[in-house]
Amino acid sequence: MFKNILFPIDQSREAREAVAVVSNIVKTYESKLYLLSVVETNQEEDAVMSDMKTVAQLLKNAQDLFSQAEIIAEVIEREGMPPFVICDVADEIEANLIIMGCRGLGLTQEGVEDSVTNRVINLAPCPVLVVP
Repeated sequence: MFKNILFPIDQSREAREAVAVVSNIVKTYESKLYLLSVVETNQEEDAVMSDMKTVAQLLKNAQDLFSQAEIIAEVIEREGMPPFVICDVADEIEANLIIMGCRGLGLTQEGVEDSVTNRVINLAPCPVLVVP
C-alpha cells in the first residue's frame, strides 16, 4: 500500500515524536523510507552554510536512529522553500505517503494557515499523515 514513504524532518519536537509512527508504518507495509531535510534559501550565505552542516548531521542522526530499528533510510538534502521542495521530492520518488509532525519549525507568525505542514497538505501529490 505504501511502497515509498517520505519523512521530512527538522529539529522540532514534533518531528522527533513522529519517528515511532514512521517506524511502525514502514515496518508494517515493508516500505522504503526517504528522509528529507530542506535548507531554506532565503538566508544569508553564511547562515545557509551553517544550516547545511546542521542538516547533514540531523539526517545522519535520523538515519542512524532508523538503522537501530533495522530500517534502511535513504537521505535527501535540498535547498529551497520547504513546502514546495517536500512536494517536489514526493513527486520525484513517487511517494505513496508523506508523514510529518503537526507544526515543526515552519510555523510562521501568520499562524497555522501558513505552516509548512498546512501548505504540504494542500500541495502534496499523495496522502499526508500528520502526527500530533
